[in-house]
Amino acid sequence: MKKLFAVLALTLLLPVAQAAQFEEGKHYDIIAEQGTAKPEVKEYFSFYCGGCNAFEPIAQSVAKKLPAGVEFKKSHVDFIRAASPELQNTLARAYLVAKGLGKGDAVASAFFNQIHRNRAPFANENDIRSLVLLHDIDGDTYDKAMKSFSIRGAANQMKKEQDDLSNRRVLTGVPMLIVNGKYKINNAALSAKNMEAELQQLINFLLEKDA
Repeated sequence: MKKLFAVLALTLLLPVAQAAQFEEGKHYDIIAEQGTAKPEVKEYFSFYCGGCNAFEPIAQSVAKKLPAGVEFKKSHVDFIRAASPELQNTLARAYLVAKGLGKGDAVASAFFNQIHRNRAPFANENDIRSLVLLHDIDGDTYDKAMKSFSIRGAANQMKKEQDDLSNRRVLTGVPMLIVNGKYKINNAALSAKNMEAELQQLINFLLEKDA
C-alpha cells in the first residue's frame, strides 16, 4: 500500500516538476501577447541550412507525437546565401505541393539529402521538379499546383512572416520553433544528449499554458 501511495504521489508531482524545469527567458521567450486561434507548432527552416538538416529527423518525430488537434507546420525561409531567393521560393512551393499530396516528409528528406548528403545543390526549377516526381507525384498535378493561387499564397505568407519576425529580431537563425505563435523555443538551452525528449516536454508544457 505504501508503494502504491508513493507511485501516486510521484505521478501527481510530475507536472509540477516539468513546469519547474522550464524557465521563461532561458528555455523560451514570449514574442506575442496573443497566440494563434488554433494550437500549432511552427518550424522556420531552410533546406540549405546544415543545422536544419541535422534537426529534420527530430522535427518529423516530434510532429508525429503532438497531442491531437495540434498541427506541425514548416515555414521555409529564403535568406540563405547558398541559393537565390527565387530558387528558395520554388523549394518552398514544391514542399507545400508535396505536403498537400501527403508526401511532405518524404520530399523534405529528399531535398535535404540532395543538398547535404549528395552535395548536388539544385541548379534550377527543373532539378527540383525531377526530384519531386520521383515520389509518385504526377507531373501535370505538380505543375498545376505550383502555379495555383493557394500554393503561391502560402509561400508568400511564409515570406511575410519571415520578414515580420526578422524585423522584430525574433528570427535570427534557423531552425527555430514557435509554439502557438507566442512562444519562441531557445534550442541552445536544451540538452544535446536528450534533445528530442526534452523538446517534446517543453512543447507540451507551452501548449498547456494556453489550453
